[in-house]
Amino acid sequence: MRIARKRGLLLEALPSSGRELRDLASKHPNLVLVKLDVANPSAITDAAKIVEGKLNGMGLNLLINNAGIYTPSSSLETADTEDMIRTYKTNAVGPMLMAQAFLPLLKKAAQASTEKGLSCSKAAIINISSIMGSIEKTPESFFKPVISYRCSKAALNMLTKCQALTYGKAGILCVALHPGWVKTDMGSQEADLTVDTSVRGLLSVLPTLSEKHSGTLLNWEGKAIPW
Repeated sequence: MRIARKRGLLLEALPSSGRELRDLASKHPNLVLVKLDVANPSAITDAAKIVEGKLNGMGLNLLINNAGIYTPSSSLETADTEDMIRTYKTNAVGPMLMAQAFLPLLKKAAQASTEKGLSCSKAAIINISSIMGSIEKTPESFFKPVISYRCSKAALNMLTKCQALTYGKAGILCVALHPGWVKTDMGSQEADLTVDTSVRGLLSVLPTLSEKHSGTLLNWEGKAIPW
């Protein structure tokens, strides 16, 4: 997990990216690393307490749930209980528990803000989802079945919609974003987008989000993706 104190920004990542985060933190003194396993409820609670201390009484403006796992071989023939539960714990349950744990800090930021409406600079939960969680779009990408991943991302999309309807009343924007098919360890080098292209796109979308986007699934260019 990394925190940018001045912006009240909290992002989390799986251990595989720990080296990259440490390198980034060494170059930017305003970033603080906090240990977190999104599949471990007690670790989430502990992380929330640490973040609260780091914020020195301030609220948290932006929570980005980015951690995710993907089983390439998961098909209708091979997916089993362990695969499904493990994927759901990280991809769907983790973001739910993260939002619960950090909700008081997000509410504090929303209450302290003088901005009208909803925005990422006020208070927001951004769930990094996938077009593979879109039921309508499934036929276009089913050459990669990845059943456990698809089902978990569909669940995350539903979670985002429910969070929007609930947390929006407290001034918290909730949106799901699809980063595209990116050239990462998960996406492989077959993917369409470089990390730089995807990240720059997502960063350009975040400031444009408002209440009209609450509970929606958008791609890295800000275009709506059907459920």
